[in-house]
Amino acid sequence: MKKIVALFAFLLVSGWSTAEAVDWNWKGDVRYRYESKIKTDDENSRDRHRIRVRFGVYPWITEELSAGVQLATGGTGEHADPVSRNVTFGNGFSMKDINLNQAFIDYHPMFFDGDANFIFGKREVKQTLIRVNDLVWDSDLTLEGMTFHYGKDGKKQRQGLNAVAGYYFIDEIKKSEEDPFLWVAQLSFTGKAGDLGFMLGAGYYDFENIEGMSDGILGDWTDGDYFGNSHNGVYWYDYDVVEIFGNVGGKFSGGLPWKVYGQYVVNVAEDVDDDNNGYLVGVKIGKAKKVGQWEVDANYTHLEKDAVLGAYTDSDRWGGGTNGQGFEVGAKYHLVQNMLLGAKYLGHEDGIDSDETLHVFQGDIIVKF
Repeated sequence: MKKIVALFAFLLVSGWSTAEAVDWNWKGDVRYRYESKIKTDDENSRDRHRIRVRFGVYPWITEELSAGVQLATGGTGEHADPVSRNVTFGNGFSMKDINLNQAFIDYHPMFFDGDANFIFGKREVKQTLIRVNDLVWDSDLTLEGMTFHYGKDGKKQRQGLNAVAGYYFIDEIKKSEEDPFLWVAQLSFTGKAGDLGFMLGAGYYDFENIEGMSDGILGDWTDGDYFGNSHNGVYWYDYDVVEIFGNVGGKFSGGLPWKVYGQYVVNVAEDVDDDNNGYLVGVKIGKAKKVGQWEVDANYTHLEKDAVLGAYTDSDRWGGGTNGQGFEVGAKYHLVQNMLLGAKYLGHEDGIDSDETLHVFQGDIIVKF
């Protein structure tokens, strides 16, 4: 923690001395969340008050070079969770952990006319991959490794062809031939058809050296069958996941924006069982970008136990992982400048065709700066 504070102090001092050369972009957000969970036939719900803080600097150094460093709340050691930056209030008013969440270099050489980015380091999945929703990747996940972008620039996807290729390190276990890692390839096309905008794409996610490994490689916080695709603490199958994704949207006659989106995934690894498919379909109306604006988002998810590696998918649905189905409905309202109110309800079966249902309500206050 002292090293991280020292790094930020250095960046701040450097900012004063090189302000003319570097465009320092400081960004952050604070989210206060009340969350209530209750399972079918459970007399007591679990109620939590939680906080998420993210704060970073993203300097634009030259036309060819930028970078980013971000700190965020979250657990450490056995409490580290790759798909959540929430911290629950409690433990006698004790201090909460702040960790390095992002640290990356972005090189965009001019001989590609600004269309290509070479990214090295730890970066959030929303900026790194082409992502429609969290069927495969939770929004809090930060990938670690190397990425090549063509067309795509952060969250933005330019009109026309967009491509992503990546190599990411999952763990280092002192035997390089056995180290688990991830290859990613994505290709999409973004365009317009009359008044409608659309995006259609596909991705391939090849997890190497996962089959036969203990689920402990993904962090001590995993627990046997918790994620639906670990059996007695060992992964039985490989995960070579193919995803097809897309969206189409426009505006109603009054100017209100809308979007319909979807994802389909299948694990095509050799010898995987038949529980290897999943899909998500949803609709979003409105956009809470300015004061007084609102948005509503609703989707339905079906995710079989061996469709994806459950450690990295959404952490809220049916408690996280795979092997579940159900719907969620959320809304946001931009109350005052830089402050949004949000609410979400999730109703999911905790297991495909299970009689046990998990109900979750979340109420948020979000401030961005």
